[in-house]
Amino acid sequence: MMANMAASLIMHKRIRTTTVKAKALRTYVEPLITKSKEDSTHSRRLVFSFLQSKEAVAELFREVSPKIAERPGGYTRILKTGTRLGDNADMCIIELVDFNDNLLVAKEDAASKTGRRKRRAPKKKEGVDMAVAEKAVETGSTGQTEKPKAKKTKQAEPDKSEATIETNSEVSDEIVEPEKEENTEEKKEE
Repeated sequence: MMANMAASLIMHKRIRTTTVKAKALRTYVEPLITKSKEDSTHSRRLVFSFLQSKEAVAELFREVSPKIAERPGGYTRILKTGTRLGDNADMCIIELVDFNDNLLVAKEDAASKTGRRKRRAPKKKEGVDMAVAEKAVETGSTGQTEKPKAKKTKQAEPDKSEATIETNSEVSDEIVEPEKEENTEEKKEE
């Protein structure tokens, strides 16, 4: 069964099977692909002894081997697709990595996009917001920024409250003192 599945994988570049069979197939086919990197009569005969298919061996050495020549390993990919309707078995697709055209195009797009400049938030430099500095340059100002007024008001608030307490105590002292004098004068008159 492994020989038939390996031959089908090499011929069709992807097959749909259960996850358990795909994991077993991976351990069976990857050493064969590694042996196909060296195109000699000996390696061809070794691979044929496992696959038992002349067409699969020819395909492996002609098309698959040149594409995976630089790859050090990991020639297959398992993509899980869900469960089978009849017996609820976990299904997947096992494929040769360098033969998935959709993913290869996506990698090329990603490689071309890395050269582009990404949009990011402006960086802060020495406590000054870069966006504010850029606006200042555009308007022709010196680039100095004012400190927030909130800090000044917080410092001024305790001073005001102390001042109001002092003025209230002074007012109350003035009011009390004249009454005392009046009271003392009234007592004298009586």
